[in-house]
Amino acid sequence: MRPGWVQEISDLKPSSIRLNKPYTIKIVGKGNKARIVPLMEEEIVHIKRYMTENKLLEAHVGMNPLFYNSRNEQLTRAGINSILKKYANMARIKKTSLIPEKISCHTLRHSKAMHLLQAGVNLVYIRDFLGHESVQTTEIYARADSKQKREAIEKAYVNIIKKEIPTWIENNNLLEWLKSFN
Repeated sequence: MRPGWVQEISDLKPSSIRLNKPYTIKIVGKGNKARIVPLMEEEIVHIKRYMTENKLLEAHVGMNPLFYNSRNEQLTRAGINSILKKYANMARIKKTSLIPEKISCHTLRHSKAMHLLQAGVNLVYIRDFLGHESVQTTEIYARADSKQKREAIEKAYVNIIKKEIPTWIENNNLLEWLKSFN
């Protein structure tokens, strides 16, 4: 798990969220660098309901923790992971295949990045969303996606493709000729 990202969730305040259009959330990451991430209207519906139920829409609580424990203290990384595991277990009871056995905040982050990539979102935007310094860090998701596609295709054709040795491997004349270019 990447502690920095979970800490970003823990550090959120009600004042971090823009509840009118354009819907955004201000996330402060490593090195106290802030980034603005757009939110979808569907997300705002849930956030508003949560904030209403927890009386977090009042002006005087703007700098309180957005997510807090039973003692009204900011959630810790362990607290966030505990909540994730609790709800993952509840979902697993409903439908076992829905939730993988191992789940973490980082797997959710990775899944979101992969979904954005698969939807055709530019790596630069995904980089900004994730808060990466360099697009090269974000390219890991593109490579993982290519690997997953290749593995899926190989798995689908495992019984169709014969494992034959290419004829050129046994062609000594061709191999010697190719080696002569070295």
